[in-house]
Amino acid sequence: MPNLGDRAVVLGGSMAGLLAARVLSEAYAEVVIVDRDTLTGVDTARRGVPQGRHVHGLLARGQQILEELFPGFTEGAIAAGVPTGDLGELRWFFNGQRLQPGTTGLTCVSAARPVLESHVRRGVEKLSNVRLLERTDIVAPVASAGNDRITGVRIHPHDGVEQVLEADLVVDTTGRGSRTPKWLEELGYERPEEDRVKIDLTYTTRVYRLPDESILNGDLSINPVASPSHPRGAFFSRIEGGKSAVSLTGVLGDAAPTDPEGFLEWARTLPVPDVYDVIKDAEPVDDPVAFKYPASVRKHFERLPRFPRGFLVMGDAACSFNPVYGQGMTVAALESLVLREHVGRGGEVDAKAFFKDIDGVIATPWEFSASGDLAFAAVEGKRTAKVKVGNAYMAKLQSAATRDGSITRTFMRVAGLVDPPQALMSPGMVLKVLRKAKNTRAA
Repeated sequence: MPNLGDRAVVLGGSMAGLLAARVLSEAYAEVVIVDRDTLTGVDTARRGVPQGRHVHGLLARGQQILEELFPGFTEGAIAAGVPTGDLGELRWFFNGQRLQPGTTGLTCVSAARPVLESHVRRGVEKLSNVRLLERTDIVAPVASAGNDRITGVRIHPHDGVEQVLEADLVVDTTGRGSRTPKWLEELGYERPEEDRVKIDLTYTTRVYRLPDESILNGDLSINPVASPSHPRGAFFSRIEGGKSAVSLTGVLGDAAPTDPEGFLEWARTLPVPDVYDVIKDAEPVDDPVAFKYPASVRKHFERLPRFPRGFLVMGDAACSFNPVYGQGMTVAALESLVLREHVGRGGEVDAKAFFKDIDGVIATPWEFSASGDLAFAAVEGKRTAKVKVGNAYMAKLQSAATRDGSITRTFMRVAGLVDPPQALMSPGMVLKVLRKAKNTRAA
């Protein structure tokens, strides 16, 4: 791959930033990751990733990309005690009904978010031309005289003085709190248009040790997913170190309490007893902790008529998804492949072309999650005919999957961002869904 410059700077050292740095290391003499937190050796939740305490899903396509960028990643995670399983063989519940298991051939890596991130970070740290600049605040990008190009970033180390870090390329991966729209405005550019779906989600999470894992019947995960008919949901996963984590999810202002008794009692109200039955006699490792997620936000940088050269945005800074769908890390991984393709072309990366291409990556998962949220009647948003028809069909598909594992298999391969959505709409699949869903209603 060609050498595109002396230095690329990545703002933010979370998953999107680490993957961006991995790709940029192939094209720049030096890559610097700037983050306000301590990163080295950290495998616990940190301030910069408030959602890090909660159950995370690395979708199958994300696992495949991590394996491509860091050969041996999955094997290393397993050796470190991270549980894995087949995505279609987890204990899934939709609308209070269990889906029939269906073997997908796709690997689900079940690690706590900080642990998963630490495995990726160690892979990045092995790259000789990547440097972590920790405990350093990001002040603002620095522009050329005409503001047509970003030439670096102004930073402030916690133990030093403010300074400018020059760069040939700056990539913003600072997440949902990204200040890029404000920075653009200050530089004389327009702010990007936004799509917003307000779901008012709360995760409340507690980690346990089970007295006997046989209670799980060999299952890696138990997931009664929130739906309009059963709006309270949960994600229970075995994680590393012989521990298990459970995140209780409430939408539209509903939230599980953070006191131990209230947490357990709320788990009892789930549409199925499986999660409560597993944790009621388990040993708590920590206290319940809550995380609020008000809205999914998609920023349309690809629509901007002007954008400064030498500057890109990716990850949650470009699109932040409702986390119950587990899409964020995998979409960031897909975007890193887009970045790899663009830097591989040689010459300066065309921001407008890059944004157009990552918009293509974002479109399908955004439609999946936004449509799912709009199925809740109280969620504000435009319900097009496509959304209404799609949600009606998805309800039938999930109903049919309670009786046919082959439907679960296809559904999970699409949800894992491995197969295209069209796989759910093939003539054979539609006929199978309609037949099985009808039988389910009649039962």
